[in-house]
Amino acid sequence: MAAKPDTALKNISVSKFTNQLFTFHKKEPVKTTHQIIFENSNNMADILSGSVDLVVTSPPYPMIEMWDEMFSEQSPEISRALKDKNGPLAFELMHKILDATWSDLWRVVKKGGIVCVNIGDATRTLDGNFALYPNHSRIMSQMLKTGFAALPGILWRKQTNAPNKFMGSGMLPPGAYVTLEHEFILVFRKGGRREFRKDDEKMNRRKSAFFWEERNAWFSDIWTDLRGTVQNLPDSKIRKRSAAFPFDVPYRLIQMFSVKGDTVSDPFLGTGTTLFAAMAACRNFVGYELEQEFRGLIFSGADHIVSYTNERIAKRIENHLEFVKERTREKGEFKHLNRHYHFPVVTQQEKKLLLNQLVSVEKIDENKMEATYSN
Repeated sequence: MAAKPDTALKNISVSKFTNQLFTFHKKEPVKTTHQIIFENSNNMADILSGSVDLVVTSPPYPMIEMWDEMFSEQSPEISRALKDKNGPLAFELMHKILDATWSDLWRVVKKGGIVCVNIGDATRTLDGNFALYPNHSRIMSQMLKTGFAALPGILWRKQTNAPNKFMGSGMLPPGAYVTLEHEFILVFRKGGRREFRKDDEKMNRRKSAFFWEERNAWFSDIWTDLRGTVQNLPDSKIRKRSAAFPFDVPYRLIQMFSVKGDTVSDPFLGTGTTLFAAMAACRNFVGYELEQEFRGLIFSGADHIVSYTNERIAKRIENHLEFVKERTREKGEFKHLNRHYHFPVVTQQEKKLLLNQLVSVEKIDENKMEATYSN
């Protein structure tokens, strides 16, 4: 029987509905754990083999100057190559540092698990020679050698209207260069497609569904609606070593490639964006960060993630209700109702979709937090 949106949403405004959203479910609360290990991720010995469902990370970008010091501290050869203006050698040596992490990911990721790597290419002039350093293709090559299979990825277009964005000789050929306004989100899988065989696994997968209209936007191979994140960090050393992606990058990827209760990992955690996205999405987390200076920043972020998460969930509901109104005007009645919220949805797969409110986050030891959700 077709669902009638006007009936389902009668007397419930968008704001009123979202205020009521988290009072419907009174079952026992759900909990997740979130651990940070402040060590080098080239040997993730604290993570059990085959225990990670999804990796979402953005490593330091080789041949971007802000990371020269970090790479050089791990390999004096890199420092010498940069001093000698040997770009190709420095590029390869920097990637050798990252290769150790990619290799250990093969051990910690489960069969059927997904790895998402956000990476940008670099441009640099050394000894008067301008060149592109293709970080994305170098990582792609190494991941394939490690054994991962490449899946269709995403081109994240970070447009800028900065007046100095053009490189080279301006309007005079042939010395002008194409402006880089995109980064890559590479997607890999270990082994074949993940299976959900048990009834409780299937039910959890249904509750982890996303909206039809979200699927259409998220699974496009070009993202144009997300801008980079401004780094308002007080410590200049921290600021020089941080280039966090916006919250919605890991949040989308976690929704797309994992289910509730999964374990998400980030071997290059930085300021903690992936951790908080996993927390907001009701997933467990374990990650590595080399810089001890980020500890205070990460744990102070936990003071704000509860309200931020619930505002983000409410916004998803508001967006969906606006979509319902627009689609109803264009195409008429919906065929399905979500069983938890009783609003219309496009497909049967969305009928058991459930968004868990984040109730609290508690620090349970020096490097670990526990999050509690409504159910």
